[in-house]
Amino acid sequence: MKIEDCFYIGYITKTKGLKGEVQVYFEYDEPANLPLDSVFAEINGKLVPFFISTYKLQNNQTGNFYFDDIDTIEKAQTLIRKKLYLLNSLKPVRDDDEFLITDLKGFMVHDQTVGELGDIIEIHEYPQQFVAVVSYKFKEIMFPLNDDLIVEIDEENGILKVDLPEGLVDLYLES
Repeated sequence: MKIEDCFYIGYITKTKGLKGEVQVYFEYDEPANLPLDSVFAEINGKLVPFFISTYKLQNNQTGNFYFDDIDTIEKAQTLIRKKLYLLNSLKPVRDDDEFLITDLKGFMVHDQTVGELGDIIEIHEYPQQFVAVVSYKFKEIMFPLNDDLIVEIDEENGILKVDLPEGLVDLYLES
């Protein structure tokens, strides 16, 4: 199994209890839509399959999992911080009209004060928010993608209109 044949869903954060239960943090947006019969854990650069015996998803992008053959805390501890993957063929299909915040990558950013900033070259996902990275005057400018700053999303023309806080762009240009 090659990593190119799979997509990343999250990682194991910690053990729970003494019987091999682990907590998984999902970086995939909607873990409830994933077929969770088995996963691949990246161990020493190789993908190792683990079959899931039971699991319970939480509301905070986490879930508690029991894997077949992992029945002690010692066995579970070897899995902490291991990245988890599913086969590409199991990736849920999105509706054509579904637009995600990550789809803004490549959009031209236009600030109401500064004007045209440049294209979004990267979108970082943090537990609390998404952050856009724009290259402006040979510097990387970062700002959160939230409703307070986004004025308009023009999907047809690939333009994101924002109202960034006063001085944010200057702060990056000074360094």
